Amino acid sequence: MIENKIVCSDNIEYLKTLESEYIDMFLCSPPYDNLRDYNGYTLDLHGLGVEMFRTLKTGGVVVWVVQDACVKGTRTGSSFRTALDFMDIGFGLWETLIYQRRGVWNHKTRFRMDHEYIFVFSKGNKLTYFDKEHMKVPCKHPLKEYHGTTNMGKDGKRVKAGVIKSGENKCNGTIFNYNFGGDGSKLKSKHPAVFPNLLALDFIECFCPKDGLVCDPYSGSGTTAVAAKSSDRKYIGIDINQEYVDIAKQRLEEEFIRRPQNRKVPNTPNGKTMDDFYVEES
Repeated sequence: MIENKIVCSDNIEYLKTLESEYIDMFLCSPPYDNLRDYNGYTLDLHGLGVEMFRTLKTGGVVVWVVQDACVKGTRTGSSFRTALDFMDIGFGLWETLIYQRRGVWNHKTRFRMDHEYIFVFSKGNKLTYFDKEHMKVPCKHPLKEYHGTTNMGKDGKRVKAGVIKSGENKCNGTIFNYNFGGDGSKLKSKHPAVFPNLLALDFIECFCPKDGLVCDPYSGSGTTAVAAKSSDRKYIGIDINQEYVDIAKQRLEEEFIRRPQNRKVPNTPNGKTMDDFYVEES
């Protein structure tokens, strides 16, 4: 059986053993510009992109969580080079999101690095599955009416839009706020670079059909697999390091990710979006 397993392998070589159009979704956080020591393993992001595109079902997505290193005073830009390369391979850039990290230390000579990029790549013109209801939080001013609003047309002239009323709940725009750290798991903290449990759960439940298959080609501590199992999705985790494979397998036996009952409204600058409102006829 291929599903629901963590394998120790080179990710490209393992994906080559799978059929085309086999996986519903990829979710991963690849090593950034050799910021961590991965036992000498050399990254081939282009080769991985080719195999992800081949094995991903049409209508599926790749959620790619990444940041750039700072080398000789400037950012490398590797994340953007990879994004453009993936588009050349055939992916569409469905959206570029920001993961705003809470709990990051200040920096003396630069701005505090409190964000990462979440590139969402799509295969085909239309997503097979998209559901963001579980990401919504209560509106600050639910069911409040706003009067005198206007829209600007292509000719630059303003047109009155009528009365706008807020909903009871709203979803993030393109900025997502999560705690940065190991989520209190001693097993997870044995890996040098982790991403939040809730981030994985959020995006799996947003983009992967129920009972669909999620693959993490940089499985690490196994957060993607644990999130997939916790949301009744199937998973494949791939990692070159046997130590990390063992950690992931143990986490799958012992851990379960639960969604907070009362999701708090984060202090993020994303503001309101039109999804938060509905318009009444004036």
